[in-house]
Amino acid sequence: MASNFIDWYRNLLRNSKYRWLIILGTLAYLLSPIDLLPDVIPVIGQIDDVVILTLLVTEVSQVLMERVRTVKGKNSTAVADKSATDSVDVNAIHVE
Repeated sequence: MASNFIDWYRNLLRNSKYRWLIILGTLAYLLSPIDLLPDVIPVIGQIDDVVILTLLVTEVSQVLMERVRTVKGKNSTAVADKSATDSVDVNAIHVE
């Protein structure tokens, strides 16, 4: 059951249409006094908050890393394309 929730949460965060809604909903849940496990119970009350916060941070960092990789990939192909078309011939001599 926990893996189903994690998969559902991950898929919603990776969907750009629902990303901000899920992030704001998660933050509202963390700040809300209403929880699955009440916070007045020591240790056990914080478990659901820690799990949700860990899941949020992990998934948002993965989304950001994927975005950085795609931007980096686009920039490197653009540089490669530009360097292939803008080549310059140079006559170099060796100086000792």
